[in-house]
Amino acid sequence: MQGLLERLDNLGIVSIMDLDDYWSPGPHHPAHLLIKQSGMDKMIINNLRLAKNVTTTTEIFADEIRKFNENVFVLPNAIDPTEKQFIPNPESSERIRIGWLGGSSHLHDLRLISSVAGQFDNVQLVLCGFDLRGVMTMIDEKTGKQTQRPIKPQESVWFEYEKIFTDNYRTVSPEYKEFLLQFKNEEYPNVNNEPYRRVWTKSINSYASNYNLFDILIAPLEENIFNKVKSQLKVIEAGFHKKAIVAQDFGPYQIDLKNAQQFGGGWDPTGNSLLVNPNRNHKDWVKHLKKLVENPDLIKQLSDNLYNTVKDKYSINKVSENRRDLYLKLLSNESNPQTRPNTQSIIEIV
Repeated sequence: MQGLLERLDNLGIVSIMDLDDYWSPGPHHPAHLLIKQSGMDKMIINNLRLAKNVTTTTEIFADEIRKFNENVFVLPNAIDPTEKQFIPNPESSERIRIGWLGGSSHLHDLRLISSVAGQFDNVQLVLCGFDLRGVMTMIDEKTGKQTQRPIKPQESVWFEYEKIFTDNYRTVSPEYKEFLLQFKNEEYPNVNNEPYRRVWTKSINSYASNYNLFDILIAPLEENIFNKVKSQLKVIEAGFHKKAIVAQDFGPYQIDLKNAQQFGGGWDPTGNSLLVNPNRNHKDWVKHLKKLVENPDLIKQLSDNLYNTVKDKYSINKVSENRRDLYLKLLSNESNPQTRPNTQSIIEIV
């Protein structure tokens, strides 16, 4: 990277390194061994030291990056509210639905809500993103040699997720359990009458439409540095879709969320979420969700408050204006004394 940066400097081009994930996932992350063996984390840190400018998504992550480079700017994730997948079109249901959506690296996060399944009547848990594609990678710890084979359904992390959402299939009917264990990429005909719904993965252009399938988003997060510096994208998406959120009181969920549940049992009507103390995972996930299930009007209150929190701050137009202003500042040499006076271009290195 050093040679590239020197060439860009000589050409009078401002360079920006963009980084939105921590460089060293912990041992619970599926990419941990691959990153450690390849030395990718060390390469990223070295690139941070070399970079002229760095952009990232939160001030929390910016503080970590400043340990290696002080020239850091925050440009948060944003939503285009005119994009079809972010236009709310909620599916009606007689049940209150509690949903989660994400990728394949969240097993230890979801284990934090293992007490939730089977705790409520007339409630449906919705697991979005179910995906059995991929391969199983095996690494010889002595030689480092890697071999791969197609993954089996029962080896998939999504199978583990589903066991959490169904209490190891004990909450669903025998007929539905039989259907689920066939792993057909189909919707169960009588799914509306079941306490669990499997939703298969969607493309990047439509995944957010999953928010239409539930009323409350749950966002558990294991305490570690990788999770601490993540962006608050789930908060932003839930807000634009006008969903209530119950989230971990940790890291990215402390940026915009205000707990409506006050200490001592009071309720703050200006709150936009319910936050779970990491020391009370065993109690508060069920407690907070029960509060909303038994008081559906509070779901509406929280969702409206969250929408008002994010709708302007994280609109693509607003964030794009901030990005433009940053680029103009860098080009004008106001915040980058190393930039040549005749600079007319910016290149972003992701």
